[in-house]
Amino acid sequence: MSPLTVTIDKLHGSYARRLEMEWLAGHGSGDRPLVPPDTEPGRISLIGHLNFIHPHRIQVLGHSEFEYLSGLAQGALEDILAALFSEASAAVVITDGQPVSAELIARAEASGTPLFASRLATDKFIDHVSYYLSAMLADKVILHGVFMDVMGIGVLLTGESAVGKSELALELISRGHRLIADDAPEFSRTSPDTLYGACPELLRDFLEVRGLGVLNIRAMFGDSAIKKGKNLRLVVNLTPIVPEGMEPDRLYGTRHTREILEVEVAEIQLPVAPGRNLAVLVEAAARSQILFHNGYDATADFIARQRQIMNSEAP
Repeated sequence: MSPLTVTIDKLHGSYARRLEMEWLAGHGSGDRPLVPPDTEPGRISLIGHLNFIHPHRIQVLGHSEFEYLSGLAQGALEDILAALFSEASAAVVITDGQPVSAELIARAEASGTPLFASRLATDKFIDHVSYYLSAMLADKVILHGVFMDVMGIGVLLTGESAVGKSELALELISRGHRLIADDAPEFSRTSPDTLYGACPELLRDFLEVRGLGVLNIRAMFGDSAIKKGKNLRLVVNLTPIVPEGMEPDRLYGTRHTREILEVEVAEIQLPVAPGRNLAVLVEAAARSQILFHNGYDATADFIARQRQIMNSEAP
């Protein structure tokens, strides 16, 4: 999603219930962008307390702000309200359950500025909206593969077409793991080292398997077989079996990292061959990744044990 497409309408439509937002005035300006054209998202403050030195796109007025406004002379108050209800503000939100005067509603309607009221405390409202906007404005990429929740971590199954990704996903689902997205999972960078993956609305619940067509996994296996989203922790790349003499290192395997949106993600190559139980191997890879993430490296442990035994047997 481009930052320019994130509008007041989209924010309200997605999070109005969670933010306890009531739209009071300025309904005709819901298309106001949260990030103006030709502006980098990181170079503008999107939401915060009443501030005209470093103005926010969403101006939030709670108990403290109303106390400040009530102490101003009439001329200064007029200047602030004129600046508040202008094109510089994408929206104005009244928080802390503060009463909204008819004058504020009239100014919002006259200037076409969306005006909202929320019962949430000011700091809580700002924290929540900041979190939601971070997700909406995050860098995003769509990758080809099947994204699943395996052993509690996000695992992306990738590989060439017809290598068996969907069949493997179906077997994993039958073993109690959960489908997030088939074919085109969308990943967003939600923090410097975190990628969150989810499913586009059109594809949600569906898995396409050659020979069976499109399957509705929720209808077949129940709600517990579907997961809305997960942080990506492991990429399993399914590859054809390698020729004899070119097998991967028996000790270290094929573990390395893959960069996605400038985030390093663990990746392993998993050769596909008749007789290999790929579902068990993926489960083992997920368990191994969990241990590795928690600081345990089986290869290093094995080498250390071998070295200890060799040293103890030395004359």
